[in-house]
Amino acid sequence: EVQLVESGGGLVQAGGSLRLSCAASGFTFDAHAIGWFRQAPGKEREGVSCISHSNGVTYYTDSVKGRFTISRDNAKNTVYLQMNSLKPEDTAVYYCAATLGWCGVGMDYWGKGTLVTVSS
Repeated sequence: EVQLVESGGGLVQAGGSLRLSCAASGFTFDAHAIGWFRQAPGKEREGVSCISHSNGVTYYTDSVKGRFTISRDNAKNTVYLQMNSLKPEDTAVYYCAATLGWCGVGMDYWGKGTLVTVSS
């Protein structure tokens, strides 16, 4: 059974930090790019960051560049999203997803999400 399980969300004050984890099982993890997406209340889901399956190529949406860092540990089948200098506008449910290609609308597998709330 394919599983992507996010953890690490919670309530944090503006300027604080959180580290999200995405633990994967049931598929060839090191063959898949992994992305983080988020959906704020009343808004469409947006791509936040992506990391390639093996060579460390990364992508960040403009609003998180310089504040968020994506990384992966293929030995642990886990991807991380270190989020620093958090802002209230970062409040959202954060999802991780996997794809054999590159991150986009056609992700193969999705997690159920973890809620991040940033208070002002």
